[in-house]
Amino acid sequence: MAATELDVLFSQQQIQKRVCELGAQLAHDFRGQPVVLLGVLKGACIFLSDLARTIPLDCSFDFLAVSSYGNRVQSTGEVRLLKDADCAMEDGNIVLVEDILDTGLTLAYLKELIQARRPRALKIAALLDKPSRRVKPISADYVGFTIGDEFVVGYGMDHAERFRNLPDICVLRDAEGAK
Repeated sequence: MAATELDVLFSQQQIQKRVCELGAQLAHDFRGQPVVLLGVLKGACIFLSDLARTIPLDCSFDFLAVSSYGNRVQSTGEVRLLKDADCAMEDGNIVLVEDILDTGLTLAYLKELIQARRPRALKIAALLDKPSRRVKPISADYVGFTIGDEFVVGYGMDHAERFRNLPDICVLRDAEGAK
């Protein structure tokens, strides 16, 4: 890999402020009802953890794992379910928590999978939305930030399993075709 350069796009403070706002919105929308925060591994784990602490409701967690990138900076276009959720979803309030809504392939696949399990409500919370790359017509109900066509890492997001631990969201430059 060429030399790696990271440019901060959103600071830890900006992220925390926006996550608190999203949590307040979720708490308002589900007033007094239990919710299941269903995280998409691995990228959404930090976002889900921080978001959960801002929601004063009865929250449980579960996780799914999918693959569409491998070690690439571009999606392969094929979504594979690697780990299914363990929780019952029928008649539940499900909030699908994703790090980034990019092409929409992953979230369209997961939305269809979850809707087949007949939840009472299904909402999507995406920390980042990258509408310029959308292939599938899908949108999130809760969006942290809208970004351009840049490859980002940090706050749970990675490149080849690196950079997940960064507290900021950074643009990755000079990485095998990344911006």
